[in-house]
Amino acid sequence: MALIELETQILAPLERVFDLSRSIDAHTFSASDSGEKAVAGTTSGLIGLGETVTWEARHFGITQRLTVEIVEFDRPTRFVDQMVSGAFASMRHTHCFDNDGSMTIAKDKFQFSAPFGLLGRFIERLFLTSYMTRFLLRRNQALKDLAESGEWERFLSTGTEQVGAGQPEKRSESVDAPD
Repeated sequence: MALIELETQILAPLERVFDLSRSIDAHTFSASDSGEKAVAGTTSGLIGLGETVTWEARHFGITQRLTVEIVEFDRPTRFVDQMVSGAFASMRHTHCFDNDGSMTIAKDKFQFSAPFGLLGRFIERLFLTSYMTRFLLRRNQALKDLAESGEWERFLSTGTEQVGAGQPEKRSESVDAPD
């Protein structure tokens, strides 16, 4: 299993960064290089606990779909999305947020396994881990740019008050991961 850990410093309030990170529309904007779009499940607005989204995008010249579910949610400090179906053998993305004065520290822990056993492990090491790292860095930079400018308002209509999908302001739950 491959692991990518990233940290991004963002000069914006914690709640804004958290909500931008779970905004379907902001993700679509940040992943425009691959033509990524939400095609099923929660397809716009903010995603919350127990909800799914199916992303369609073009990677390596192939149109692919990936469905993830939000399996843990604790606004505004942490949420986890986990693959339900898609090209990976497994995928789990933990998003953590911490306030450091006027700065928000966003941390990503992205764990994945390529399919095809030993061949998949070789592919992970050869190019897939670096490809996914670049993808996440581009996404994080786009979210940082949005959060630090007035552009965030295009995606969060009421700012930090927006919780989305009927989720309470603070909720900490977990859905068991499949074995």
